[in-house]
Amino acid sequence: MGDGLRSSLHHRGQRLTPQRQRVLDLFERIGEGTHLSAEQVHQRLLRDQSRVSLATVYRTLRLLSSMGLLQELELPEGGRRFELASDAHRDHHHLVCIRCGCTEEFENPAVLEAGQAAAEGRGFRLLECVLNVRALCPRCAADEALELESPG
Repeated sequence: MGDGLRSSLHHRGQRLTPQRQRVLDLFERIGEGTHLSAEQVHQRLLRDQSRVSLATVYRTLRLLSSMGLLQELELPEGGRRFELASDAHRDHHHLVCIRCGCTEEFENPAVLEAGQAAAEGRGFRLLECVLNVRALCPRCAADEALELESPG
């Protein structure tokens, strides 16, 4: 992690605790486009022999999101997923499985154009355009089909 993050944390009166470092390192290791819940972050840290409480993970994810280092995706069902923030990857969209929470990204210029046109048509200045598509992932769709077929 670069000095830019350290100075950003210090400037905001925050310090880079070992727990914050571990959470950020985890997201940097898995790279852009991977969405994890707080529970998944906690489980991965435990697997890496990092002793950190789930409450600390929640606080750290909120802090790093508020600083723009992580991007938070709020799911319609009340869950949240976090990913590494990146300006180069800012206007992307998400397919979110409503059963298991699996999240995949996609890009679509038509969505961006529609967002820009809607904003301009109403006098708004577009800051970002993000579409969340609620769906069933292939595994959950197959499970649901099996549930419907089986005599209950």
